[in-house]
Amino acid sequence: MDDLGELSAFVAVVRAGGFRQAARATGASASRLSEAVRRLEARLGVRLLNRTTRSIAPTEAGARMLERLTPALAEVEAAMDVAGAFKGRPAGTLRLNVPANVARDVLPPIVSPFLKAYPDIRLEVVVEDSFVDVLAAGCDAGVRYGERLEQDMIAVPIGPREQSMALGAAQGYLDAHGRPEHPRDLLAHRCLRVQFSGGRMPDWEFAKDGEVVRVDPQPTLLVRPGAAGDLLVAAAIDGLGIVGHFEDGLRPAFEKGLLVPVLQPWWDRFPGPFLYFPSRRLMPAPLRAFVDFIKTPR
Repeated sequence: MDDLGELSAFVAVVRAGGFRQAARATGASASRLSEAVRRLEARLGVRLLNRTTRSIAPTEAGARMLERLTPALAEVEAAMDVAGAFKGRPAGTLRLNVPANVARDVLPPIVSPFLKAYPDIRLEVVVEDSFVDVLAAGCDAGVRYGERLEQDMIAVPIGPREQSMALGAAQGYLDAHGRPEHPRDLLAHRCLRVQFSGGRMPDWEFAKDGEVVRVDPQPTLLVRPGAAGDLLVAAAIDGLGIVGHFEDGLRPAFEKGLLVPVLQPWWDRFPGPFLYFPSRRLMPAPLRAFVDFIKTPR
């Protein structure tokens, strides 16, 4: 058990990016975590962390060790959660990795009733738009769209079963620059776009009467995901250009008359998001409760 505590301390420090940050996250003291890592390094005979006055980072040995430890510790936590479930209501921490639009539009009507139904569960939500290995990221499950799911993952529908990307612009912008009648007309317009954290900027895709059109307009404003959607919508309301965003994210601005729909007959509809998690024998009790909760009709 001492070994397990030292390994857990090492993982916590690397994940948090420092001893003080890990202390806040775990409730242990920074000195206790530091001593646990020192004991582990002494036992192994190798340095696991490079320490400076400002930051810590894993050495090559530490990084390789973290790679192997993360899924192993997840299994230990899952085993303890499963055992703990027998004492009564599911308890423990559920960590979800989700894109920004899911955190904004999909989770709010789910999170409150779920946590009220399971008051002993603590929910942590990590917002990240790139696809991640949920176990390596220290999460129990993730939410992504179908085309970005790994084949060896279990996928359960969550939220709306159909969504669409939409375009909107302020009436003043359209009065000054004209209204596009075909997706290719967007190439001559000022466009407000998102770039994924990995650097990829997805084309705008449209479909109508069997015709599929993809365009890649030069952006006037380009932002990374996260809170980026709010910045794009605000810029569009200010008349800076045409914004491409999830319809759910633009609907409030449409309803208030701050933006008007653009090329609405061409908006492409696609399946909604999925909760995904690895197929493993011991599913953590909080995750099992969450899966059962989203499967239950309300």
